[in-house]
Amino acid sequence: MDSVLQARTLSKSFGALRACDGVDLDLRTGEIHALIGPNGAGKSTLIKLLAGSLTPDTGSVHIDGTDVTREGVAARARRGIARTFQVSALAMEDTVLQNALLGAIGARRSAFRFLRPALRDEQARMTAEAALARVGLSDAARTPVAQLSHGQRRQLEVAVALAQSPRAFVMDEPMAGLGETGSAEMTALLDGLRHEAPILLVEHDMRAVFALADRISVLVAGAVIASGTPTEIRADEAVRRAYLGEEA
Repeated sequence: MDSVLQARTLSKSFGALRACDGVDLDLRTGEIHALIGPNGAGKSTLIKLLAGSLTPDTGSVHIDGTDVTREGVAARARRGIARTFQVSALAMEDTVLQNALLGAIGARRSAFRFLRPALRDEQARMTAEAALARVGLSDAARTPVAQLSHGQRRQLEVAVALAQSPRAFVMDEPMAGLGETGSAEMTALLDGLRHEAPILLVEHDMRAVFALADRISVLVAGAVIASGTPTEIRADEAVRRAYLGEEA
């Protein structure tokens, strides 16, 4: 199976702290690959290395076989890496549709068209509206983001990423702050997205992880200590000791 996103021997240190320690990771077509681990394990650092907001000390990142290690966030986004954030990065004063339009326009390789108002760009508008429909927010298109519930904002973050027509999603705790019903709805949404673009899922909700993941990698102290199917991860004694415990 082809790898859309691939990391090889990625390392990153901050002074004496080795936040990422020789990590190998790949995201394959059609899958959800979950990245789990305790707080402080280095998950956020690894995401930043993959998305381009940090440059590794050693190692490489490839998208569709192309080395992008020295490329930044914008260049990787144009190559198809769509990221959602643990803490919302939405424009709260703008409408739901305007936020989705930013995703649709920002992903274009021809760059932003500032002289052409986004709302008059029919192609971008159609892409944005389709993304909103996909996540169930069509009726809220003209609603300011500040008026949305927390769960709706999480849905919108997925829509903004989806509007980029991505090659891969990198999602940082999309279940954060959601109740049981909201988590179930988000789980169903993500489950349906894997065949549109594979998902690297960083998540603490183990129920969602084991319901969604085709593969799981476990990060502890900056290093991957195990990677495999959910069944293999549940049975791994080192993983149980380091992280899962009774949740396994």
